[in-house]
Amino acid sequence: MTIEGLYNFRDIGGMPIAGGGVTRAGVLYRSAALGGLTPNGIGALAATDIGVVVDFRTDAERQADPDRLPDARPFKTVELALLQGAMNDMTQQLISSGAAPAQADIEQALSSMPTLGALYTGMLAGGAAQFAEVAQLIAVSSSEARTAVLVHCTAGKDRTGVATALMLDAVGADRDAIIADYASSQEHLAGPWADGMLAQVTKMGLPVTPALRTLITGTPPEAIEQALSWVDENHGTSADYLRSGGLNDANLNEMRERLVK
Repeated sequence: MTIEGLYNFRDIGGMPIAGGGVTRAGVLYRSAALGGLTPNGIGALAATDIGVVVDFRTDAERQADPDRLPDARPFKTVELALLQGAMNDMTQQLISSGAAPAQADIEQALSSMPTLGALYTGMLAGGAAQFAEVAQLIAVSSSEARTAVLVHCTAGKDRTGVATALMLDAVGADRDAIIADYASSQEHLAGPWADGMLAQVTKMGLPVTPALRTLITGTPPEAIEQALSWVDENHGTSADYLRSGGLNDANLNEMRERLVK
């Protein structure tokens, strides 16, 4: 399914479950931000079963690029800001306010930027409550009403990628399939979206180094592998990680029932 003006959009249905079965379509979707939806795209979104939109962006990101949602029917928006992964905020911090940054300052700032894997483990360390709330929203969604959940951030690759990987891992999806889904975001974002983001970085006075390009537009498999390894080492399982954020066993079972067929 494609929706006009919406990048990196997909349904996570059809993903293999390690013990047999697949994830159910029409329950959990992921995408980049919704600010670029065209009129046709808004109509297409209204025709889906999505009824809950989870926005992981910061207030500054939302103000700079507000989501566009259909007014033909109600949508519930849930704001769960995750500071880690706000790439525009990070790049803005690399430059001096109102003055061109010195080359030495740029080089020092770029050298201190985290890898995606480190960014994700930091996100996990402080975001258990937000991720648990996403799981709860999936658990209480219903096939009898338009309450499917769409999760997004700016690119739909980092905060959204970690959230999606957690949900899938918690219900027993095959790890290789989880990693492949995460990695596919780089291809989905290639072209106009990635070119536009990199152009903004250039306008800020920053050189587009390979490391910065990866942070902004890349989804290397080893990044999500590092995130899932952190969960394994610190919590045992993704389900236990979500429990640490407040998810109860009843909701966990309900999420499994919703996502697995």
